[in-house]
Amino acid sequence: MRDIAEAHLCCGSAGTYNIMQPGIARTLRDRKVANIERSGADVIATGNIGCMTHIAGGTDIPIVHTVELLDWAYGGPAPEALKGVHLDVNDSQRIAVAI
Repeated sequence: MRDIAEAHLCCGSAGTYNIMQPGIARTLRDRKVANIERSGADVIATGNIGCMTHIAGGTDIPIVHTVELLDWAYGGPAPEALKGVHLDVNDSQRIAVAI
C-alpha cells in the first residue's frame, strides 16, 4: 500500500457536492488524483462508489472497491477493472488507498 499526500482531503464527490459545486469538486478531484499519481501506484482502492466514479474521471489508473481487492488477495477472481493489467497479487506496494 502506498501512502498518498493529503490523504485526509476529500476527492470532491461528497454526495451531491460534485453536482452542486462542479468547479470546486473538479479542483478537489484533480488535487487528489495528482497526489495519487505522484505515489506511483498502479491501482487505486476505495470503499466509496462516489469516490470511485469521481476519481475515475480524472485518471487512467484502474480503480477497484476495497472488497474486490480483498477478495482477489484471498484467492478470488481479479477485479474487472484489472482484467488485462499484469499485477502480482502479492505486490501490495503499488496500491493507493483513496479514502
